This record gives sequence, structure tokens and C-alpha cells, in this order.
Amino acid sequence: MDLLKTNSIQKALKTFLLIFLGSIALTVSAKLKIPFYPVPMTMQTFVVLFLGIAFGYKIGLASVAVYLFEGILGIPVFSNSPEKGIGLVYFTGPTMGYLIGFLFAVFFAGYLNLKKNIFIIFFKLIFAVSIIYLFGVIWLGTLIGWDKPILELGVTPFLLAELFKISLLTLLAKKIIKLNKFI
Repeated sequence: MDLLKTNSIQKALKTFLLIFLGSIALTVSAKLKIPFYPVPMTMQTFVVLFLGIAFGYKIGLASVAVYLFEGILGIPVFSNSPEKGIGLVYFTGPTMGYLIGFLFAVFFAGYLNLKKNIFIIFFKLIFAVSIIYLFGVIWLGTLIGWDKPILELGVTPFLLAELFKISLLTLLAKKIIKLNKFI
């Protein structure tokens, strides 16, 4: 019985450590700006999808939720924070829809069976990242008005970078999935 209790405690500690490391990875990915065309890119969506693929939807969701909670509390984890504000003020700004979309994207990346061929993996990741943009566009349009060029502001500049990140994840997916056996 003691062995079972020890294994449960070890598994819980490992899970909490993975969640914490996932939130740190998201923070780092938000802060690093990589020169890209037409706008610099962060690797946030890459890390969101990576967390889902590598650790499954439960740990992935928990990692993203902790990251968002840290940001709402005022820890400068978000991209462009503290320069453009922190806490709830930043969270409810123009990027809130995208940030909430992270929760759905990590769920779908972790929940969808990605052990198929490379084309199926690619399209499932396209679907998962599209959820981020769907929520982002809905919130952005609601916030700044639907008469503004929402797609030109909130989607088009990022499409090439997303294609790059999804292609990279697609090529690495089968190796990333193997990380699941360490959980």
C-alpha cells in the first residue's frame, strides 16, 4: 500500500512539474521575437500545440490555464507585457480572444489522435491553430468594431509564420508524441 501511495505522489509531483514547465515555456515563447515576414513572430502557438501533442490535453490545458492565470494576476508573462500593460487590463485587451483560443487549441492538439500519416497530422494542427484565430477575430471585432479590417489586422500578417510553425510541428509530431511515455 505504501508503494502505491508513493507512486501516486510521484505521479502528482511529475504532473505539477510538467504544468509549471509548460507555463514557463509559454512565457519564454511569448517574450522571444523571431524576425519573420511580414511581422516578427513569437513561438506561442507552436508551444501551445507542442504541449498538447507532447503531454496530452489534460496537462496541456492545465499548463495554458496556469499561464493565463499568471498573466491575469499581473505577472508579465504575456507577449508585450509589461510594456503594454499587465494583469486583467492586458488580458482583456485586443489579444484576449487569441489567449482564450490557446485553451481550445491545446485541447484539440492533445485530444486528436496524431498518430496517423503526415497529412492528417498537418490538417489536424491547422484545425487546432484555426481555433485560436477564430476566437481572436471574434474578440478583436467585438472590441474594435466590425467595420475595421479585422482579418488584415488579426490574421493575415501571421499566416506565413503559422504555416512555418505547423509544418515544423508536423515533421516533429511523431517524435514529440514519444514524450508522452515519460508521463
